Amino acid sequence: MSSLSLPLSAPSGGRGHALIVALGVTQVVGYGCLYYAFAVVAPGITASLGWAPEWTYGGFAIGLLIGGLVAPIAGRLIDRYGTRVVMTIGSALAGLSLLALAEARGPVSYISAMIALEVVSALVLYDAAFTALTQAHGPGARRAISQLTLIGGFASTLFWPLTTALLNNFDWREIYRIYAVLQFVLCVPLHWLLLPGPIRSVPKAAQAVDSSDPSPVGYLEGEARRNAFVLLALAFSLQGFVVSAMSVHMLSMLQGLGLSAAVAVGIGAMVGPSQVAGRLAEMLFGTSLDPVTTAWTSAALMPVGFALLTVGGMTATLAGLFAIAYGISMGLSSIVRGTVPLKLFGPAGYGAMLGKLSAPGLIVKAAAPLLFAVLIERAGLMTSTVLLAALSALAAIALFMLARKVR
Repeated sequence: MSSLSLPLSAPSGGRGHALIVALGVTQVVGYGCLYYAFAVVAPGITASLGWAPEWTYGGFAIGLLIGGLVAPIAGRLIDRYGTRVVMTIGSALAGLSLLALAEARGPVSYISAMIALEVVSALVLYDAAFTALTQAHGPGARRAISQLTLIGGFASTLFWPLTTALLNNFDWREIYRIYAVLQFVLCVPLHWLLLPGPIRSVPKAAQAVDSSDPSPVGYLEGEARRNAFVLLALAFSLQGFVVSAMSVHMLSMLQGLGLSAAVAVGIGAMVGPSQVAGRLAEMLFGTSLDPVTTAWTSAALMPVGFALLTVGGMTATLAGLFAIAYGISMGLSSIVRGTVPLKLFGPAGYGAMLGKLSAPGLIVKAAAPLLFAVLIERAGLMTSTVLLAALSALAAIALFMLARKVR
């Protein structure tokens, strides 16, 4: 641990690999139960409740929207009470929310349960986990964040097929009850036993630079801090729109550009391994780079990928290169979301800062799938794809401008 790591107000809790592995397990379970399972069970929810798919997906979007609005509050709670208390309570509330969702019988109970689910997500998923690592490791948390996202990247890989397999023997209500039990018996004890408590007040001397950083600068203050926040929030929001739209429309987009369904599925399946590859490269070699440099260079891969798609979408080879570039960029963006704020703003108030940064992006992500569907219908698939390229390019430009300002 760096000599600049900050003291903890609670017993030290888990450290090193134990903390990272524990958080990795709870992130896989958390994202799998609270996010990825929905894509598999959504048709069953629609059929069971006897309404149009718009109700099913609309409730999910409303939940994401409200979750984005409360993210800054969640961050302040984490800073004040520590991740041990907040993530433990959050996991228990996640279990209760899953049970409530399993009992939903109409629009009011369904949407209420979805809102509860997405609100508690802010207490237990990546932003909270990044804060836990920062509270444990102080300014030297970058490598731990990279290791955590490497493990967390397997959430969809595990829970999409797991949920699909469970559907052979259980309905969606029973699956959500099973996943609620996972929150109670796995996430709650791991969070309580291994997570650190809150950071005490941070003396000015402790807010020095991490001597291991390859490009040391002091933490930003005043106007420089505000400008950096705006650029980061803009970049994260633009990337959030693109990723959210693609998470729903990627397969139909690839087929619309001329690929067969089988090839489109194969191309889409390349994104997950590419994410893991990008995160592994960051963990092994990326610490020699300034995190802001990693941010803009990895973000630049995304518009390059979309450019390949627009000029050669009907070619499986170029579409595959798109999937690789897109996946690496998306995988590294998860790490950047934790490491760049830590680098620029420091560990004091880190949870609240992440909450503020993520709030506009979460709101944008909630609206992106519907807005992009309307855009495809009105403007056409190629124009819509070019727009995604432009938005991802603007995100990369914003991060490049940030790098120039803090150089």
